[in-house]
Amino acid sequence: MKRLIVTMMTLMLALTGVSAQEKPQVLGKSHAMQRVEVKSKYLLLPVQEREDNANIRVLADGKEVQSLNVRLAVDKVDYYVPLDINRFGKKELLLDITFYGDRRFTGAMKDFLCWKDMKQGDTFDTTNREKFRPAYHHTPAYGWMNDPNGMFYKDGVYHLYYQYNPYGSMWENMTWGHSTSKDLIHWEAQPLAIEPDALGAIFSGSCVVDKKNDQVVAFYTSAGKAQVQSMAISKDNGATFEKYAGNPVLVSTEEDFRDPKAFWNPDIQKWNLVLAVGQEMRFYSSSNLKDWTYESSFGQGYGCHDGVWECPDLMKMPIRGTDKQKWMLICNINPGGPFGGSATQYFIGEFDGHKFTCEHKDTRWMDYGKDHYATVTFDNAPDGRKIALAWMSNWQYANQVPTKQFRSANSVPRDLDLFEHNGQTYCGVTPSKELNALRGKAVSKLPKTCEIVVDVKGSTEMVLSNSIGEQVVMKYDAAKQTFSMDRTRSYASFSEAFPVVTVAPTYGDIKQLRIFIDNCSIEAFDAEGKMAMTNLVFPNEPYQNLKVTGGKATIYEIK
Repeated sequence: MKRLIVTMMTLMLALTGVSAQEKPQVLGKSHAMQRVEVKSKYLLLPVQEREDNANIRVLADGKEVQSLNVRLAVDKVDYYVPLDINRFGKKELLLDITFYGDRRFTGAMKDFLCWKDMKQGDTFDTTNREKFRPAYHHTPAYGWMNDPNGMFYKDGVYHLYYQYNPYGSMWENMTWGHSTSKDLIHWEAQPLAIEPDALGAIFSGSCVVDKKNDQVVAFYTSAGKAQVQSMAISKDNGATFEKYAGNPVLVSTEEDFRDPKAFWNPDIQKWNLVLAVGQEMRFYSSSNLKDWTYESSFGQGYGCHDGVWECPDLMKMPIRGTDKQKWMLICNINPGGPFGGSATQYFIGEFDGHKFTCEHKDTRWMDYGKDHYATVTFDNAPDGRKIALAWMSNWQYANQVPTKQFRSANSVPRDLDLFEHNGQTYCGVTPSKELNALRGKAVSKLPKTCEIVVDVKGSTEMVLSNSIGEQVVMKYDAAKQTFSMDRTRSYASFSEAFPVVTVAPTYGDIKQLRIFIDNCSIEAFDAEGKMAMTNLVFPNEPYQNLKVTGGKATIYEIK
């Protein structure tokens, strides 16, 4: 049976409505106030995606208790989002609303549909209404998601935080959403973890398991008038966080100063932290997680610099088949990817706790698809594993993909390691072993969601197609040692940047391919972990046919 791998919070079961009691007080061409008598847990805000944002200041007893941006409906409701109004503990609230849309196109504010359709309810409907929602990838229950944040493992549970907009399915209101899993496959939605404050929106960051003090410490970028680094502490295994009173813990004059990745370094018996600053990475050290010492910077003359460097990670890993270890620095970049937009590059070298030294000058990509970004790993993963997740989209069109109830998913989990080829060391990417539990029986017809294992015999071509002529063509060229995926004939009318042929080096011969197909994605791996390629696809009807030339394919349904 196909399953949506998101367990919705039990409180979110059905939409019930009580219309707002009073008409809005129109105060000008773009300003209005709406008084709300609190009768239920949620105020259900009607959203129309084509409209500009409206800023809502929630006032209680004359004080602002929350500020958010929402694309309030003018003449059509695309969906609703819930604003928790019960948590303020007040019987009455005042919404101070500023609209930014052009009145020449939207008409008189008093006639906006949002006033009539703004409702209250004790529950909120998260029933899936999207044909492209993945069946076995992590997605938010509703709303927008981008970078994975703060991932860690503790007491048998994987914690995934993520950049989240709870008030719409386009980028805005950055908050840390939270999901948990015991197997990296089935995810349960949790309450919001870290919300915006006076220092700004909550951008990307990391968590560490501080075993000495039995706590989880989160580091994140507070993005207000400046980007500064803040921390928060959890005493209940990441369920809730208390922000550090001494925030911010790191500041800079640089405009792009973000995405802290902290980790314990046993080589120096201290904590290290890596920050993305413009087009370089900066390294810091600390004995107490609060006071950080700048150590060095890396970046000039190495890798791709066509965009801003973001979302770093740094880890020491073994090299397959040897007793050697090296360090790998992950550097996500936007734009500058090999096929346009955002992508993940990496550097191999040495790190002594103070300085990173790269051993190569060429640019290396972790995944050669177009929809693999913000890749980071779980802290404290079992058995020393380096388990990574990526955001499965691209900034060129992430806000335009053909979904509305939610936007974006994470990649399948991947285990990272190192391998050698022709005297050079590269990053290995292998589907995590937990994915094997999804394999059902082998079938002859292509299901909507499946894993395809292809035993390769030299150059091989695989064509996925449907009855209306849409197709994806994958080719392994044994002579050139490349793998390619052509999605130019997949549904792509929402963006001119979407049609693309992506090509990856294979660093030697491929013997077997593993291809994971979900409702809106195809992820292809060399079974030995020497090549990975992640691409979104949005066929108007599911692919029903698979034609393989030069190899033998086994299709496994997803349990």
